[in-house]
Amino acid sequence: MNDSNILDKPEIHSQIENKSKEIGFTMPSDLYIGTLLKTLITSKPKSNLLELGTGIGLSLSWMIDGMDTASKLSSIDNDPKLIEIAKNYFGHDKRVNIINADATEWIKNYKGENFDLVFADAWPGKYSEINEILDLIKVGGMYIIDDMLPQPNWPQGHQENVEKLIDYLENRNDFNLTKMNWSTGIIIATKKQ
Repeated sequence: MNDSNILDKPEIHSQIENKSKEIGFTMPSDLYIGTLLKTLITSKPKSNLLELGTGIGLSLSWMIDGMDTASKLSSIDNDPKLIEIAKNYFGHDKRVNIINADATEWIKNYKGENFDLVFADAWPGKYSEINEILDLIKVGGMYIIDDMLPQPNWPQGHQENVEKLIDYLENRNDFNLTKMNWSTGIIIATKKQ
């Protein structure tokens, strides 16, 4: 099996990659997490989805590609320039709400329907506000994080943050957890009854 033979990239993906290079965006999402998100989201029809950390929209393109017509997705980032780029690509899609906000405040003030799947690719919802975000996941819903293996752009001491997060998730009794030493290091947690 050749897992690098990725045949189902979203049509818009190469345009977003080119834009990423053009503006010097240095934190693009890995292709493997994209394919995984698309596959998992496809298993969740009529779902309420959340992405924390829109970035330039690479992982968002995969998530949208996996959605059915009855699903909805909110994607949040605090960088107005990146949000504007993502809106240019996806703002026409009525299922998608791209939000320029501080995710910490957004999570703390969220009052809507709980989520079927959360992809946390930002500090809030991953290293802070973890209890709050896990409380917003439905039973049977998934919490997905990446970048759990050492990355070249990690600041000094970040490995300790990662280890604490993994330990915390391993000790939660309300989620089943799978840790994958694949892609950039992925954890999938599914909420139990």
